[in-house]
Amino acid sequence: MTTKNSFNAAPVEPIGDADNALNVTTVETAAECAEVDEQMNVEAAMAADFSEEDAALDAEKAGLAIGEETAEELSAADVDKNDLSGKSKQELVEMFESLLSSEPVQTLRKSVEAIKIAFYKLHRAEVDAARKAFEAEAAEGAEFTPQVDAMEVKLKDLFKEYRTRRDEYIANLDSIKEENLKIKLSIIEELKELVNSDETLNNTFAKFRELQQRWKETGLVPQQKVKDLWETYNLHVENFYNFIKINKELRDLDLKKNYEQKMQLCEQAEALITEPSIVEAFHKLQKLHDEWRETGPVANEYKEALWERFKAASSRINKQHQEYFDTIKQEQLKNLELKSELCEKTEALVDQPYTSRKEWNKASERLIEIQKIWRTIGFAPKKDNTRIYDRFRSACDRFFEAKRKFYEGVKSEMEHNLQLKQEICEAAEALQNSEDWKHATEELIALQAKWKQVGTVSRRYSDQVWKRFRAACDSFFERKAQHFSSIENEHEANLQKKLALIEEMHAADIKAGGYDLIKSFQRRWSEIGYVPIKQKDAVQKKYKEAVDAMFGVLRGSERDRSMNRFKERLQGMKSQSDKRMRSERERLYNKVRQMEQDIALLENNIGFFSKSKNADAMISEIRDKIAKAKQELQLTIEKIHLIDSYNAEEGGKKE
Repeated sequence: MTTKNSFNAAPVEPIGDADNALNVTTVETAAECAEVDEQMNVEAAMAADFSEEDAALDAEKAGLAIGEETAEELSAADVDKNDLSGKSKQELVEMFESLLSSEPVQTLRKSVEAIKIAFYKLHRAEVDAARKAFEAEAAEGAEFTPQVDAMEVKLKDLFKEYRTRRDEYIANLDSIKEENLKIKLSIIEELKELVNSDETLNNTFAKFRELQQRWKETGLVPQQKVKDLWETYNLHVENFYNFIKINKELRDLDLKKNYEQKMQLCEQAEALITEPSIVEAFHKLQKLHDEWRETGPVANEYKEALWERFKAASSRINKQHQEYFDTIKQEQLKNLELKSELCEKTEALVDQPYTSRKEWNKASERLIEIQKIWRTIGFAPKKDNTRIYDRFRSACDRFFEAKRKFYEGVKSEMEHNLQLKQEICEAAEALQNSEDWKHATEELIALQAKWKQVGTVSRRYSDQVWKRFRAACDSFFERKAQHFSSIENEHEANLQKKLALIEEMHAADIKAGGYDLIKSFQRRWSEIGYVPIKQKDAVQKKYKEAVDAMFGVLRGSERDRSMNRFKERLQGMKSQSDKRMRSERERLYNKVRQMEQDIALLENNIGFFSKSKNADAMISEIRDKIAKAKQELQLTIEKIHLIDSYNAEEGGKKE
């Protein structure tokens, strides 16, 4: 429902029309203006939060795309995004800079992605706020250009450094792996030489420990070489242990140490079963397997049991990992299906022809609900996720673009309405100093009615133009009220004069003065002037009653004289023939019939005039005619009865 604001001018008695009073009311639909202006900003209707997706797109447009994820980056630990909540742009940039200087480049991808998204969420919000502020103040047609963000420049520089280092790492990765392969092959050769060494056993064992440590510290090798390399390495480790078996104490000590290490690895693997994050558990298991391979052999009686224990824990975690990703895959397929349905519903909304604000608002509410549902649905499969999001966002953009164009038309209409209301203001201002109270009042009332018929204007101007129009109206009606308040005392004096005149009318000898005396009283009454509007009807009623009473006295006296004259005529007719008497009765009878018809016509006319303007005076005049006609009718009927009584009297005498 539209909220209405109104103003009222106090009722006053306009000059020249004592029977009418004014009640001036006008309306400005300010709430409706606000509704239209709110709808002009179509992006405000996007109730669902697409901030992360939009931030990702903004970052991509800014040239901050990273590229495909490598195996090393995939195995890196996940980032807790809660650690970034509440941080400013500067804090995010400083965090990026710190990570870049302290961490291996192959471990940074997930952190960089999270920092990038968090930064551009803040950046986009700032730009949107600046745009709205600009549009509220800027002239029509001005274009918004965001200011250069120093923090964004710094972020881009850091990202450029990160991407350069990452690209170098990836470019060198194959050669690094080949180099690592050469190093590990040389370690195997050194293991072979240890078996044939002439050095003391203690020196040989120390050398063996050194080779094991070097093996652990050497990085990745080409994937196709991993299996053969590990088998060869383990073979020569076993040969070394067989070589040193002559020193049973030293060998048993090392086997015991290896046993303890592998027992710990088994326990750690089993503990991973309760790890909350299945993905994290899987990544930790890979590291445990690396450690298992790098740990030397154990005594033969423990070898198979330890491995079966470690393998059993690994199998459970691998199974959980596989089931987890199978579930995720099914969920993602279901999410893709649900999102496809939402795309279809959104596209159906886009295809509908909307012709009114009500229809657009209803469709917008439906789309907002669809967007809220979209936000509750998880990711689609990776190969489809970007495509389905682009489809949905494209449909939303088309909807709101069509809505924007619709409201551009509404805006044009509001601009036209503004021009009309400004013209009304000019007309009102031209009248505000007028002293032609009746004419100016009528003109302003007409302008107020015209104002109501003009549609809404932009909220930016609605208050301004409304206050301008109201100020002109208020100025006139305040002056008018002051003017009429100045003659209030005069009106009160007129009232007392009229009341005194009525008393004089009651006391007058109307039979002696006759109709001339009544006309004198009527002339004096009209010369007195206006009375306070609250007493006008009451004093007018008293005056009318006094006049009617005087006319009644005169009519009564006239009636008696008329009947006496008629009786004298009848006496003259009695001496003549009965024919004269019958002729007179016939004439009077026809007069009665005619007067009855005339009275009926006048009474019918009252109903007709009651529907017209200024009918009170005409109705009063007709009622006076009816009253006089009825009096004459009654007098005529009495004359007929008098003739009948004479005839009856004469008939009795003849009998």
